Amino acid sequence: MTRIKTTYNRRSFLKSSLAAGGGLLIGFNWLASGCSTDAPKGLVIPDEWFEINAYLKIGENGVTTILSPNPEIGQNVKTSMPMIVAEELDINWKNVLVEQAPLNTKKYTRQLAGGSDSIRTTFTALRMAGASARFMLLTAAAQAWEVPVNELTTKGGTIYHGTSGKEAGYGEFASAASEIPVPEEVDLKDLNEFKIVGHSQKNVDGLDIVTGKPLFGLDYKVDGMLTAMLVHPPAFGMKLKSFNADEVKSMPGIKDVFTIKVYKDDYARQWSDTTSFSELVALVGNTTWEVWTAKLMLNVEWEPFEEQTYKAAGWGGNNRDVTVPGGLESTSGHKKKIIAEAAKNARVVRKDGDPEGAFKKAAKIIERTYTAPFLAHSPMEPMNFFAVVKDDSAKLVGPIQSPEPMQKTVAERLGLPLEKVEVQMTRMGGGFGRRLYGHFMPEVAVISQKMKAPVKLVYTREDEMTFGIYRPMYHAIYRAALDANNQLIGFHVKMGGIPENALHANRFPAGAIDNYLAESWSIESNISVGAFRAPGSNFNAAAEQSFLDELAEEMQVDPIQFRLDLLKKAQENPVGENNDYDAARYAGVLELVREKSGWDTDSAGKNRGVSAYFCHRSYVAQVLDIVMENGEPRVDRVYNAVDCGIVINPDAAVNMTEGSVVDGIGTAMYGEITFNNGEPEQNNFDGYRLIRHAEAPKKIDVHFVENDIHPTGLGEPPYPPVMAALANALYKATGTRYYHQPFIKNTFEV
Repeated sequence: MTRIKTTYNRRSFLKSSLAAGGGLLIGFNWLASGCSTDAPKGLVIPDEWFEINAYLKIGENGVTTILSPNPEIGQNVKTSMPMIVAEELDINWKNVLVEQAPLNTKKYTRQLAGGSDSIRTTFTALRMAGASARFMLLTAAAQAWEVPVNELTTKGGTIYHGTSGKEAGYGEFASAASEIPVPEEVDLKDLNEFKIVGHSQKNVDGLDIVTGKPLFGLDYKVDGMLTAMLVHPPAFGMKLKSFNADEVKSMPGIKDVFTIKVYKDDYARQWSDTTSFSELVALVGNTTWEVWTAKLMLNVEWEPFEEQTYKAAGWGGNNRDVTVPGGLESTSGHKKKIIAEAAKNARVVRKDGDPEGAFKKAAKIIERTYTAPFLAHSPMEPMNFFAVVKDDSAKLVGPIQSPEPMQKTVAERLGLPLEKVEVQMTRMGGGFGRRLYGHFMPEVAVISQKMKAPVKLVYTREDEMTFGIYRPMYHAIYRAALDANNQLIGFHVKMGGIPENALHANRFPAGAIDNYLAESWSIESNISVGAFRAPGSNFNAAAEQSFLDELAEEMQVDPIQFRLDLLKKAQENPVGENNDYDAARYAGVLELVREKSGWDTDSAGKNRGVSAYFCHRSYVAQVLDIVMENGEPRVDRVYNAVDCGIVINPDAAVNMTEGSVVDGIGTAMYGEITFNNGEPEQNNFDGYRLIRHAEAPKKIDVHFVENDIHPTGLGEPPYPPVMAALANALYKATGTRYYHQPFIKNTFEV
């Protein structure tokens, strides 16, 4: 066992007090209470709940409710986080109910779905919570039975005393345990004692999802609820001029049509307040159909803006001005700007050795250019949110990845104290970063405030795809210097983007090459962008790993061995001090995928590509096989080797990896948003191509590195490298190198 102190960030993490009506009450500074009256899985709801404040409740029959604090976006944290608590509590998982906790900034820390960090940042705290509760129950039982606490054991929610043969369920001691002081230190299980963590458990919402139970934001409704939709400018770089709603207001079911401002002019926006369209036209009515029909009939005039400036909240309370350029941008113009900018000198981000000298004396220089377009997040559930705003309070319900900062935005916009704004989270029908930017929350709050009624705001698919917050457009030039012996002596990457670049200068192969140079640049734009699954990495990996494959071919070395040789250098004699990856773990996934794919013994005649990447503190290597059918390439099989530390729920981890692989292949092959005079040219799935069922791999193998490292990220790391594995396999199958996404075009023509 591991003994740890029951403190967290120099504050008392747990405290004990008596619940109203008796029972076990353990307070956590980041968890909130609540319990359902439903009894899934055939469980019987107890006659009395012994409240465990903010986190878990134990009934007299042993049934336990565990709350999951983080937003559930499909990554299965609503199952895996309670699994960790239940493991240390030592309760039978079959007797656990799970609920989504509401936002509570006083009791919770980091209620956010992003960065693949939900499990990593809470793993120890969740274990501590379960272990402390178990200790207090054991102490209460020892006092009742008048035996030493160290003679007691637990199993599946029951306490045993071997000498006397006594046994009793947790519920029997919940009230007495509430009077036991929280221990200053608590023992955590050894990893080899885990019975829940590391063993596959079904998604706690799985049955409700497949049977159509109301779990998602679009499902939420209350009596008297109105429906709202928005009309936003048709093009980036435009703003509202005027509108005529007289005819529309008389249409059946329409309650009102008016303008709203999402943010006040003097408001300093948070990072989550990203939006290109602050002034909008809102239509409110009885039903979705009536409002949508009226929206199509509304007469609105727009006009270009020259330049806009708004305040953004900076670190330490120092606000800064953000200038948004005017003009109506087009993809053809973007490409011209990129070509011109890429030819200029760029900002040096990292420099090791003498890269200029290495390229000057090189016997051969390999140079390749890679590009990727703007991308829409395209979650299956469009943006939506519910609000009911009263004079002194507000309640909001819906799918959001960043509830805490958006609560602050809504409170400021409505002029309410923060504690008067309640936020409840529904399950999300996808997000991939899009729902980190919750402008739809102040939008619906302002509409409800004006209507003095409960309102649900619903975006159409066209709204969702043309409202912005895209993955940026990227460009990278990779160069390698080879000496007369065909050995790598210099490496140079120059990466840029609109309006951001994707460079991660301190990642592999930095640290493995004596003469290394990384430069970056960017071009301003009024097209709003934001985090997209594995931000930056989703392009960086695709370009870097494609280039390394081509470089290995030029050097006439095996592509896996080439990477391993570089990693050996980074491990044994690293260059520089800021290398942000573990070379041994990186090499470990390459070795594992080489073994599992039969790379050395079963590659003859196969069109195979390999790729490996590190992001979100995890390591993934992939081998992808392509077969040719009727002259067309088809992905046959993808092998994955993943090092994400301890795997909490294997089935869920496999599912996330499989989903990442399919998503990444689709992105690389088909994803693209283009613009003409500021207007997105794709506004629905008839124009924005997603991968189809028949195009997914026929088989996906997932293998995890077994280690004792605390969990790291998994929702994003398998996504970036598969794009390069696909490109490298396509080259083997077709003889063509793929430099430009989407691969179905594979051009960067101006």
